[in-house]
Amino acid sequence: MATPSTGANNSIPAVRNQVEVQVGLVGDAQVGKTSLMVKYVQNIYDKEYTQTLGVNFLKRKVSIRSTDIIFSIMDLGGQREFINMLPIATVGSSVIIFLFDLTRPETLSSIKEWYRQAYGLNDSAIPILVGTKYDLLIDLDPEYQEQISRTSMKYAQVMNAPLIFCSTAKSINIQKFQNCTGKDL
Repeated sequence: MATPSTGANNSIPAVRNQVEVQVGLVGDAQVGKTSLMVKYVQNIYDKEYTQTLGVNFLKRKVSIRSTDIIFSIMDLGGQREFINMLPIATVGSSVIIFLFDLTRPETLSSIKEWYRQAYGLNDSAIPILVGTKYDLLIDLDPEYQEQISRTSMKYAQVMNAPLIFCSTAKSINIQKFQNCTGKDL
């Protein structure tokens, strides 16, 4: 019986699976949502602040073995006037990333309300808690560093969420949330 040829001229192209993962980014203004999204998707960091008006949207394709994962990332402006757009960034999302600024503890306190509202719209999304501006935390008082670390760990535990500290300016842990989402999906 003849066997099919597997030579270079007769090779069958590999079939690739494709999965789309919708990700919502929420948190107060100026915590670094847009910076994280742009750094992750385009590997660009702009130190100038640009206010997000409404919702920004970017996509990134990541190939893992025979699967292409397309991350569709929606970044919601953090000003309270955009709260009515929260469903755009959360409903239908597989992952919701809650961001706070490690140097401004009030932004961590705000996570309670962001989480309450987002969870009310989508209780099946995987939550991830992200502390931004990790590179600036090092310059602060060690006692404050310990306090914000402990408090953010408590928040993450209550949310049943992984906790990631990152810095877009120094490219620290930018890819980390991708690892958290991949194993949970």
